[in-house]
Amino acid sequence: MPGATECRAPRALAAILPALVLAGLTAWPAPGDAGPLRERLATRQAAATDDDADEVQGARFPLPEGIVLHADQAYGTHPRQRFDVYAPADARQAPLLLLIHGGGWRRGDKGLRTLLEHKLKRWVPRGFIVVSANYRLVPDADPVEQAQDLARALAAVQTRAATWGGDGQRVILIGHSAGAHLAALLSADPARAAAVGVRPWLGSVLLDSGALDVPGILGARHLPLYDRAFGADPARWQAASPYHALGPAARPMLAVCSTQRAAPCPEAERFAVAARAHGVRVDIRREDRSHRDINRLLGDDPVYTEAVERFLRSLDPLVAARLAGG
Repeated sequence: MPGATECRAPRALAAILPALVLAGLTAWPAPGDAGPLRERLATRQAAATDDDADEVQGARFPLPEGIVLHADQAYGTHPRQRFDVYAPADARQAPLLLLIHGGGWRRGDKGLRTLLEHKLKRWVPRGFIVVSANYRLVPDADPVEQAQDLARALAAVQTRAATWGGDGQRVILIGHSAGAHLAALLSADPARAAAVGVRPWLGSVLLDSGALDVPGILGARHLPLYDRAFGADPARWQAASPYHALGPAARPMLAVCSTQRAAPCPEAERFAVAARAHGVRVDIRREDRSHRDINRLLGDDPVYTEAVERFLRSLDPLVAARLAGG
């Protein structure tokens, strides 16, 4: 019938767009080289790699019983320099997990359900305090400044831990996506954090990092979100690159990477090799899960959660005892 042929192409394209987005492509022409369709596809892919981009920012959800919430604790003067504390009602000498949300360095929130729900259900009943931190976002702060925000948050957590029943000497960072990049940047060079009063923390878990070798990403075909976050200055790229910040004082790290995307696991492997050359421990955990589910299912999926907890147990005897129910 007339017009049927003209309708097939848009419908066919619409049918394959979700598959293209979910395929997890990590390379894309830079914005100046992309046509309108390519730019729209890149934008959709960027949203797909953002942390919980479909959620309402800061939305609260019902907390499990036995959790005491200390909301919106300030660690600076900016409205984004706040964290929430979720503590057992009877917390005593509790280890602390500091969660760092993702969102492409431009969005995200400490109250996102996929960031918190399963982690709270898993670890607060086992005697852990969970802290979830916000930080300033692009364009108000670039990734290096965001990492400094989180260093200040960590210093505040260590200083105030006893008031919530926690042990400030036993803190572990857990970051997802852009948040994993920021955790890696601090962990690769702890002197950045020490400059604002942070004491050594136990280690860090990097959940499908958004970027470990920033110059390597920006020097190749890449998504527009990296240009928006890191700009065009190679000196800024290197300053924001965990790979280039690595030194012998780096904290132990576990890098969880999605095998459903092309770049994360090879990049994590290169990062681990470079770390080991400095005598620094970086373990790799490959997961056949989407970028989003690597965050969402931690604390829920038993096999995956146990793999992460093996790393946590190895960091400290008290952490191991809490995870064992002691």
